[in-house]
Amino acid sequence: MTPDKSPETFGWITYAWVIGLSALGGFVSFMRKVKDGHARAWNFVELIGEVCTSAFAGVMTFYLCEWSNFAPLLTAAMVGVAGHMGSRSIMLLERMMESKFPQGGEKL
Repeated sequence: MTPDKSPETFGWITYAWVIGLSALGGFVSFMRKVKDGHARAWNFVELIGEVCTSAFAGVMTFYLCEWSNFAPLLTAAMVGVAGHMGSRSIMLLERMMESKFPQGGEKL
């Protein structure tokens, strides 16, 4: 990552968009779970957990997209999808890292 693209150099508006878009994806995912009968509509703890997980996944996806120099619209789409996927996208990122660095954790 170049010095002009570090976590500290992105403005609060950028972070607001990234977190908002990914959190919206998490909300949509939660509503889908309610519709499918996998969650209760008034389960605020699960909703907050889903939104926070989605926001984290969206921020990590944003960093990876910026590092890869993806176009802004593609980045926004990927952030929204990662937010909707929530913990599944984090698991995919984890698998990607494990395949790229297979023995990284054993040395600790």
